Amino acid sequence: MADLFAYPAVKTAPSMSDAAMGKLSLGAKALSEGGFEKLYRQTFSSGPDEQLRKTFACYLSTATGPVAGTLYLTSANVAFCSDRPLSFAAPSGQTAWSYYKVMIPLEKVAAVEPVTMKESPPEKYVHVVTVDSHDFWFMGFVSYDKAVHHLAEAVSSYKQQGVAGAAAAGTK
Repeated sequence: MADLFAYPAVKTAPSMSDAAMGKLSLGAKALSEGGFEKLYRQTFSSGPDEQLRKTFACYLSTATGPVAGTLYLTSANVAFCSDRPLSFAAPSGQTAWSYYKVMIPLEKVAAVEPVTMKESPPEKYVHVVTVDSHDFWFMGFVSYDKAVHHLAEAVSSYKQQGVAGAAAAGTK
């Protein structure tokens, strides 16, 4: 968690103009690609029954600093893709470029925890913990409260469906 706060020069709570520009940019990209659902399906492999529920412009905290991108919430996954490709050193030694992608199946999410750091102004994060103890820190949401609500609700609903499905299977 120490790496999360090692970037004091990075602004993770957008100003109103930054938020508006981010939303416009994200909307323009989605429109040019045929909508968020199509954009998600082009970016990630998804099942035919998987449905996109919500999208959020935000940052993902990484060891090298926050990465701007889109958080996708579907009926089966929480996924993130960076807005731009990031450079890295390929095994050949050449510089390569790739989008930063993360996909977490809802069945693997153990907790969604809202975190507010008591700074001035307060920084707000969403901490997603997986069942195998991996941590993902998302920040800089335009609408933090909505993001927390929808993520927590999706995980809770998925788990309730899994319990109901297991109970129904046990009665047969």
